Amino acid sequence: MRLGRSVAIGGSLLVAAIAVTVSAQSQNSAPPAPPAGAPAAAANPPQRRGPSPESIAVAGTRPAPTKAVYEGWKTELTNWGRWGKEDQIGAINLITPAKRKQAAGLVKNGVSVSLAGDVNTERAIDNGQPYEHVMTSAGPAGAGDRLAVSFHGYAHTHIDGFAHRFFDGKMWNGFSHEEVTQEGGAKKNSIYNLHNGIVTRGVLIDIPRLKGVPFLEPGTRIFIEDIEAWEKQANVKVSAGDAVFIRTGRWARRAKTGPWNAAIENAGLDPSVIPWLKRRDVAILGGEGAQDAVPPPTGSELGGLALHDFALIVLGIHLMDDTNLEALAQTAASQKRWEFLLMAGPLPVTNGTGSPINPIAVF
Repeated sequence: MRLGRSVAIGGSLLVAAIAVTVSAQSQNSAPPAPPAGAPAAAANPPQRRGPSPESIAVAGTRPAPTKAVYEGWKTELTNWGRWGKEDQIGAINLITPAKRKQAAGLVKNGVSVSLAGDVNTERAIDNGQPYEHVMTSAGPAGAGDRLAVSFHGYAHTHIDGFAHRFFDGKMWNGFSHEEVTQEGGAKKNSIYNLHNGIVTRGVLIDIPRLKGVPFLEPGTRIFIEDIEAWEKQANVKVSAGDAVFIRTGRWARRAKTGPWNAAIENAGLDPSVIPWLKRRDVAILGGEGAQDAVPPPTGSELGGLALHDFALIVLGIHLMDDTNLEALAQTAASQKRWEFLLMAGPLPVTNGTGSPINPIAVF
């Protein structure tokens, strides 16, 4: 079932019209059936059943936090109730009018750059549910088209709302999973709560640049000391209300080596970074996958979405997954500045669990 709504923007003579259909599914759900009359999609490329020996080796043997520690953090680090028992925007509360004014002051020369990947209509091992782009009309008077996408997962740039993931039947701020149904969508913690947009200071954490490599290999785990080493090198420090973007070079590696299954093999944050996110009061976290490094190290008691889910459910941090930070990294390096004005807006889906998004950095 498609959760979301169709949006149509109609035009007059010689003006194109576009209709967008957006569907939201969990990371583990099956792709939707194609609409009646549509050509059958190609079969999914064969996928390895588990991570490669290479990515397991890259993940290393440094222990991840234990399950007991992780469970303890749910009490010690929680932001539930911090902004009131009815709050549905979480750490977005940290983006105050003063923070927005500070962020606007970072604009020096007006250079802007997108943090989103291009709409990808090609089925691949890392894109099992590609965008569907269909021209609905084309002629001397104009043209129209339709887009459809199941955006959650590991392929398309999107923002996760709090109604997307749950711990033991509870989502952000303790609301019950029963507030989200297939029939009605999200009655609580909908992505609509961000419909007025996100405007704040953005900070790029460029770990490949720190390590002097074009990209990190799948399985590479990023730790607090890596982030703080980057802060020192770049002369930038993450502060309350910031949108933090972690570059791993995923898309640079894909361009060089081809696609791979990023759901089971990807560079990203180690769960030990969770307390740092709390201490720094991060408002938005963006990454080039689903935030976590996968596979977890051998012997880990935590799953591959440990940090992703904790940030979303316990800390109240909205997540921008599958961003493409290559253009941002190049622009930041040319400007010799790794902080910028960040602007973004999800589709105003009143009952949505998330939305495709095109974040914009302005220098």
